[in-house]
Amino acid sequence: MKIASFDVDAQNGFTANAPQELPVPEGNEIAADLNAMALRADLRLGSKDAHPANAAWVVSEPTQMLQPLALPNADLTWVSHCVPGTPGFELLPGLPAPIDYDYFVWKGVEPDLHPYGACYHDLAERRSTGVIEYLKVQQVGAVIVGGLALDYCVKTTAQQLRQSGFQVLLYLPACRALTQQGAITACGALAAEGVILCGDEAALDYQLSLIKEARP
Repeated sequence: MKIASFDVDAQNGFTANAPQELPVPEGNEIAADLNAMALRADLRLGSKDAHPANAAWVVSEPTQMLQPLALPNADLTWVSHCVPGTPGFELLPGLPAPIDYDYFVWKGVEPDLHPYGACYHDLAERRSTGVIEYLKVQQVGAVIVGGLALDYCVKTTAQQLRQSGFQVLLYLPACRALTQQGAITACGALAAEGVILCGDEAALDYQLSLIKEARP
């Protein structure tokens, strides 16, 4: 059984490096912790939001965000972010290039799509991105997850992996949330679903040692 790490949407568009987009407090500080996750894994996966500038869910002002939409695959309004060809689309400095990951996902490419999790292209979770299939073919049993933002894309990705039968470890130093309350709610929901929350390297190493001891 292999262990994988997953860098979820660790992009400038979710940090102060692109303040006009969706800056997550301290979001630009997680690259070293994502790299620490990868050192403990056999495979490294990543994802990016790749949104067109004309996306159907885009609003012009932050005050207009988080309003419900009647679209089947975009449930809320957001300001434009992570548009290919812009600085906000790029991964954080210090991370590998997408091509250097073992598996990489670009999501939300179509104007009417705004998925949160990296395992499916649609909100109904019917159109796979191939992540789950890849992990199963590679005989991965556990996935360490980190990235941006904890209360949306990281949470949903971790849930999708857990619901697909993987052991999931959420490495909190490698995560940041849009809001503190969002982080608390996300952590509670994930823990209730069996995701293991690791608050530091010692906790992560301990949980990984238990997993390795249980390997067939």
